Amino acid sequence: MNKSFVFSAIALLCTISLYAQFHTLSIPQTSPKIQESQMLGVTKITIDYSSPALKGRDVWNNSGIIPQQGNPIPWRAGANMATVIEFSTDVKIEGKLLKSGKYGFHIIPKGDTYDLLFAHNYDQWGSYYLDVENDVSLRVSVPSESCPKSEQLDYEFLNRTENTLVIGLEWGEKRIPFTVEVDLNTTVVESFRSELRGINTYHWQSWNDAASWCLEHNTNLEEALQWVNRSIDGGYGGFAADKNLTNISTKIRLLTKLNKTEEAKTTIAEAMKLNATVYEANGFSRFLLQNGFYQDALEYCNISLKSNPDTWFLELNRGLSQYFLNNKKAALKDVKKALKTTPEQFQSRLKEIIVEIENNTYKLPRN
Repeated sequence: MNKSFVFSAIALLCTISLYAQFHTLSIPQTSPKIQESQMLGVTKITIDYSSPALKGRDVWNNSGIIPQQGNPIPWRAGANMATVIEFSTDVKIEGKLLKSGKYGFHIIPKGDTYDLLFAHNYDQWGSYYLDVENDVSLRVSVPSESCPKSEQLDYEFLNRTENTLVIGLEWGEKRIPFTVEVDLNTTVVESFRSELRGINTYHWQSWNDAASWCLEHNTNLEEALQWVNRSIDGGYGGFAADKNLTNISTKIRLLTKLNKTEEAKTTIAEAMKLNATVYEANGFSRFLLQNGFYQDALEYCNISLKSNPDTWFLELNRGLSQYFLNNKKAALKDVKKALKTTPEQFQSRLKEIIVEIENNTYKLPRN
């Protein structure tokens, strides 16, 4: 075989191969790829979609852009690859359970209502090969609503509450909204259990904050008590123990909530023995007042004032303790004494408190 022919053939193949390779240039796309994420409680919601533009088109009434009635196929709820929605925990969509995971999101327009399809077979080009009978994990129907005009198709997160939000597909002047709901207590507690086994296990604040969250949401209280004890006593061999007025206060509130009165009293007595700065003493005495431990607050203020005499806010707190123990005379004496050394910016409020005590109208501010 002619050598020149062989070399020419090899050169041609190399040239073809080079031209066939894909490049890595970033080129603007007509329908740019977008990823949006939101946290709902501890549940992460992520939407991956490509965003087409109106370009003067009546997209909602053009079956060539958005197929109607699922004919010939559902709509991919975006452009290019099928839109993908991922939930990191179980959720409810329009009140119906959907397990955690990734789902292809497709829509079937039916006049003024829209069937929303969540397909476990999510990695598809558009909706061309969606098997509506076998690929769809959940199907719900929602009405559309009007919205401010959006040139680019996008997804908005709306009407957030602690455990719900609305996801709205918006394009043109139409929004297709659906409600996502999480079981807040279950998902958060399960997340705590997992995270407290990692690096957070070495931080007293983590155990205390988890216990405090459960207390505020009136859930998982017995385990929360174990968690706050871990914050106080530490882990194996007492590692990372840190007894302080913050976690002790959480424990007192939990014991009170669980009607463990004697244990709460014992814990208050322990707290009174802890070394505290004057500002920590102020915070703990206020805590005792706000939680109805008026006699304990009085005793704690007396103890704290021995080492921090003439401290105006401790004298105020002692006076308030006396007030709630129905000793108005002693209350007025303490508050008037506090007024003498109170910084100027607080004097007007103390004068108001004196009047409120005299008229039996004083109320503690909420936490």
